[in-house]
Amino acid sequence: MMTVKQVSTLTGVSVRTLQFYDEIGLFQPTEMTEAGYRLYDEHALEVLQQILFFKELDFTLKEIKAIMENPQFNKAAAFKKQRELIQLKRDRLNGMLELLDKLIHGEMCMDFKEFDMSEYFQALSEFKATHTDEIIKQLGSMEQFDEMLSALQSHEDEIASQAVRQYGSIENYTKAMKEGFQKYLSEGPAVTEIEVNGIMEQTELLTKRLTADLSRDTASPEVQEAVSNLIEFCEETNKGIDMGENYWPFTAESYQSNPIYIEVNDRKYGVGASKFIGNAIKEYLDRR
Repeated sequence: MMTVKQVSTLTGVSVRTLQFYDEIGLFQPTEMTEAGYRLYDEHALEVLQQILFFKELDFTLKEIKAIMENPQFNKAAAFKKQRELIQLKRDRLNGMLELLDKLIHGEMCMDFKEFDMSEYFQALSEFKATHTDEIIKQLGSMEQFDEMLSALQSHEDEIASQAVRQYGSIENYTKAMKEGFQKYLSEGPAVTEIEVNGIMEQTELLTKRLTADLSRDTASPEVQEAVSNLIEFCEETNKGIDMGENYWPFTAESYQSNPIYIEVNDRKYGVGASKFIGNAIKEYLDRR
């Protein structure tokens, strides 16, 4: 038998996260001692291993729990499918690593499929050809649309890089753009000018509550409630727009490493606020 601390050391999963998994019924100890200590056997570790594979494939905790509680769940079949999916993910990452190696050695090459934006720009061109009246109605003129398209093309590399990180692939990004732009042309902006100020004020208020005390543990119930309120409000204001499967992990990373994020948030909420927000979001995502 292993204690929760030993399991944490072995797997790299924090003690608090293991306790949380127990609380939601996702991963429970084999037995509890009379003193209330959690103990885990080899079978329990196999279950945790399965959970971690699902998390690596970006399944939510809710989805993982539903899958593993299904009476028809087959561990061997799940391992096989997970291997296939992780292999696909590995192949995509290997392609990106090969590109980075070339760039490190001074080679200039952006013509590989992960960053191929041709489908994206082709979709915009199709909108221009088939939705002329709607574009003029929303943007004022076709010239405005052409200027927007030109601006996007001039930043193609940056857009492609961010799209892959946030949406997983250019294909996913293009699909989300098509749906979002179609909705914009038929219904107008998701947020009106009148609503913008109110959204900004509420976002500011929720962020101030989150960063009220930067000495707090980001895993504490108070901080997690505050970050949950902020995330739920942001998702509500998105009004169903697909922001990408990796939007929140990407956002958390930006809070922690993007110099602009750090400068702005540390100036507004205190030194260390940006990394605090990033850590709080990451903890929130781990719990989901």
